Amino acid sequence: MAWQKHGLAVRGYAVMFKFGAWLQNLPNLLTPAPYRLLQIGSAFWQSRALYVAASLDIAGVLADEAYSADNVAVRVKADADALYRLLRMLAAMGVFQESPPRTFRNNALSGCLRRDHPQSVRAMILMHNSAEMSRPWFEQLENGIRSGEVPFERGHGQAFYRYLDSHAEFDALFAQAMQNVEALSGDYFATDFDWRRFRRIIDVGGSKGGKALAILKRHPQLTALVFDRAAVVDKAAGYWRGKVEPEVQARMQFQAGDLMAAVPGARDSSDAYLLSAVMHGISDDDCIRVLRNLATACNGSGARVAILELVLADGKADTLGTGCDMQMLMATRGRERTLPEWQGLFDSSGWRLEQRVRLRGAGAILLLQQALA
Repeated sequence: MAWQKHGLAVRGYAVMFKFGAWLQNLPNLLTPAPYRLLQIGSAFWQSRALYVAASLDIAGVLADEAYSADNVAVRVKADADALYRLLRMLAAMGVFQESPPRTFRNNALSGCLRRDHPQSVRAMILMHNSAEMSRPWFEQLENGIRSGEVPFERGHGQAFYRYLDSHAEFDALFAQAMQNVEALSGDYFATDFDWRRFRRIIDVGGSKGGKALAILKRHPQLTALVFDRAAVVDKAAGYWRGKVEPEVQARMQFQAGDLMAAVPGARDSSDAYLLSAVMHGISDDDCIRVLRNLATACNGSGARVAILELVLADGKADTLGTGCDMQMLMATRGRERTLPEWQGLFDSSGWRLEQRVRLRGAGAILLLQQALA
């Protein structure tokens, strides 16, 4: 049974992605090795400059106009000379445009730092460069590599998700950043996989339900149950009020719980569990626990599980996948996994991989069926 849709477009995307990866490697081929290493070693300068620009909301201040650095400095309450030097560096990187001298406007890159941009990544920049996320990279990564401990836990004394539960402001920033990811990655998970065969989506770890909504909008026969932490789902229904059609929102419900303990039960084979970017944030043992909880919840009903994750290549993995994997190593006990690693988890928990459905974007949907006893 084929679950793949738009196969030709998906293959075209894969070719373009490989070409993009080749282009990314050009600086290593064209730049003298010592200079290239210095570029990489000082890349955090660029990251921090971008973070400050996002924190000051310079792109939002510029909006669709051009202003002098002095004018922007007044608006963001900054030192004029220091701000000019920051903007000059960012413009040299291709973020913002300087024309005429000392006058700046948004361009295609800096526009994505605006809160109102449909592909805004401002919250992601703020989250990844926050003290909570950056300190473990700077202060604990080497210790974590040596010991195998989680740098975030060494730096903060708490596991990542427990830290979110006890720090509401950072939890809210993290939620905004995850919404940025959804806007950035597109809705191909909703279009390149054939959801028409189901009647209900159980979105496990679905946060506010953005992915469930994207599927519901395209498939009027579907309803959705979004299952996540109480701190998340308690605010989720109100978040969408007035932002989506009432008819669509009426087909989505929320339930609080702990996926490590149990997940909502399936009714029959018309149910599908969706786990999007959940498994990469937890250890292999916890993945197996969740998968076994899903097997218990399915109870032979024929319901399927759709896991939306990156699938790393067995060798020569791309920078996107390896970068995400290092972020998982820094913050959690999870990891990005190769297909054999995924299959090992499925074999250990009563599931078999029915099909790998590729998408026009990062990641794939791994569709699971319960293995025969």
